[in-house]
Amino acid sequence: MKPFIHDDFLLGNKTAVRLYHQYSEKQPVFDYHCHLSPSMIAGDFQFSDIGQAWLDGDHYKWRAMRTNGIPEKYCTGDASARDKFIRWAETVPATLGNPLHHWTQLELARYFGIFDLLSPATASGIYEEASTLLRTKEYSVRSLLKKMNVEIVCTIDDPADTLEHHRQMKGSFEIIVLPTFRPDNVIKTDDTETFRAYISRLEAACGMAITNLDSLLEALDTRHAFFHENGCRLSDHGLDRFYFTSSTNGDANSIFRKLLNEGTVSVEETEKYRYTVMLELCRMNHKRGWTQQFHVGAMRNNNARMFRLMGPDTGWDSIGVPQDALKMSKFLNALDSSDQLAKTILYNLNPADNEIMITMAGNFNDGTITTKVQYGPAWWFLDQKAGMEKHLRDLGALGLLRRFVGMVTDSRSFLSYPRHEYFRRIACNFIGEEVEKGLIPDDEELVRPLIEGISYRNAKDYFGFGG
Repeated sequence: MKPFIHDDFLLGNKTAVRLYHQYSEKQPVFDYHCHLSPSMIAGDFQFSDIGQAWLDGDHYKWRAMRTNGIPEKYCTGDASARDKFIRWAETVPATLGNPLHHWTQLELARYFGIFDLLSPATASGIYEEASTLLRTKEYSVRSLLKKMNVEIVCTIDDPADTLEHHRQMKGSFEIIVLPTFRPDNVIKTDDTETFRAYISRLEAACGMAITNLDSLLEALDTRHAFFHENGCRLSDHGLDRFYFTSSTNGDANSIFRKLLNEGTVSVEETEKYRYTVMLELCRMNHKRGWTQQFHVGAMRNNNARMFRLMGPDTGWDSIGVPQDALKMSKFLNALDSSDQLAKTILYNLNPADNEIMITMAGNFNDGTITTKVQYGPAWWFLDQKAGMEKHLRDLGALGLLRRFVGMVTDSRSFLSYPRHEYFRRIACNFIGEEVEKGLIPDDEELVRPLIEGISYRNAKDYFGFGG
């Protein structure tokens, strides 16, 4: 009986098989957005077992386990890593139709050569086999990255971070690991106590007092320059939405001082502050020739009780309402009007925003740079087969699929790199179907650069760094 994961997995037509195996399969991985730990890469961390490697920090799995009736002690609690793995194995058969099922089986196959389906019946054997391998040097985190043909990793880093681990790795590891500047904490003003604590942390990082808007922006620019000196060429902004209002720096300065002094800030004032600071951050990105990424549309921390117990990024987020296209347009236009719009990648979490995002990107592509404003890959809740196919179809219809920069892991797990293979197989199948329908010419000179581009080459060309 043919195993579930086989050479032509997800490739449903002859053209897809040819496209994947000839042009996509062997391409390196350029992972320009992930949440991997730089300290673990720098220290070449060794996992104790597959429970630790797979379940620590993975809110995708935690959500599925909770939905399957698994108590919290087996998700984020104090159960042993082995027991957590066993309960995850109990959940896997219920994930049919969910990308977690495909990812689970791909990861077992690609890292460990295990092709048995994970279930309660196979859990103990798979746990022992995979864990034994993970305890060997050939399965340290650096080895896991090399095993998956990873060429470049861009991590997510706060402006106050020291980047000590990135500096430690420079020149000592064949895979390029670069920081990404993510200043979200400077606009998270809802919890003013947490906000003020963050400003104190930023003060310590840049060695200066932050007492008004000008000094805040100076501190951020100092850290921006520090990141640039350490190889950073990307920023990332995880926003609920784009901000826009009629504002002046004077307005934002008085609002910022209120925040520092425990004053009450209205909804309108919050919008003014966030809009002003975001504009200045984007101008910094342009000044240093960076690419900026906007991940918008997440409705975060919905379960207040569980957020109080566990904090952010533990599985209580969902898709938010569609974006306000007018505010998005005005925000981007405010930067473009002064010719300070950096290369930009737009990601949406609500699938209703696909067409808005693609056509909005087209508004600001002025011919100076190939896809200066780019529609990013299917993200988070959308990085599954149906979401990726819709993404490819919509981008092909309204933009230039040939110029798409391809997939990211967006993951905290060192076992997540088969997601790039997953995307490539889905993309080759989608394009193969279009070829066999007669909608795309069966012409190697047209199709080969399309497949190689979205698999790897477009990202390498677009970002302009790497080997």
